[in-house]
Amino acid sequence: MSLLSTSGTPVVSCRQLRKNFGSGENQVQALRGINLDIYPGELMMLVGPSGCGKTTLISVIAGILDASAGECQVLGENLLTLASAARTQWRGKQIGFVFQAYNLLPTLTAAENVAIPLLVQKLPRSQALKQAAEMLQRVGLAERIQALPAQLSGGQQQRVAIARALVHQPPLLVCDEPTSALDHHTGHQVMELLRRVATSANRSLIVVTHDARIFPFADRIAHIEDGLITHIAENSPALIKESLHVA
Repeated sequence: MSLLSTSGTPVVSCRQLRKNFGSGENQVQALRGINLDIYPGELMMLVGPSGCGKTTLISVIAGILDASAGECQVLGENLLTLASAARTQWRGKQIGFVFQAYNLLPTLTAAENVAIPLLVQKLPRSQALKQAAEMLQRVGLAERIQALPAQLSGGQQQRVAIARALVHQPPLLVCDEPTSALDHHTGHQVMELLRRVATSANRSLIVVTHDARIFPFADRIAHIEDGLITHIAENSPALIKESLHVA
């Protein structure tokens, strides 16, 4: 059973959050009234069938998509009231995003890929590369700093993507299927890394996943179906067993 405290101020607070795509007869309701709180230091997993709204939800929380209605407070900021340019600037400082397909630039070295968030924030190149190398060392890739993505295994590429998401020290990390392309052993290594590095210093982590093998790493698991959260429970052996049948 998790010992996570949920009595403090949430890092993420969504109330009746809705997101529609299209209009008229073609309108699709991706989120239909999401209520969700995520707390400092928490690793929250979002599970549910494909198309249920998981990726849409994290995209709204990360400021990538606009919500259609409701409230979304993230790190004290009301995202629904931020102009597009201000939200982009906020996202660059406050959010680390680990994409399912890694999204590494093939012509850049591991260090150069990791340095991108720092370069976007106008940090001098030499300093950005130094910090990138230090972060790669933290994720166990000290010997692969100058490697191109094509020279790395899937697990190593995922570690580079995690280092890139963490290098600017964001308080909130969002991961979309971080272990879907990895074997069991490598997937567990990646989750151990995320658990150790990403949730340190009260940094919070949201993971969208279909991978039942990593459920034990969660503090809480939120089940989403048809754009709604059906239930949220603290992690336990019983919850893990139940999740194996619904994810």
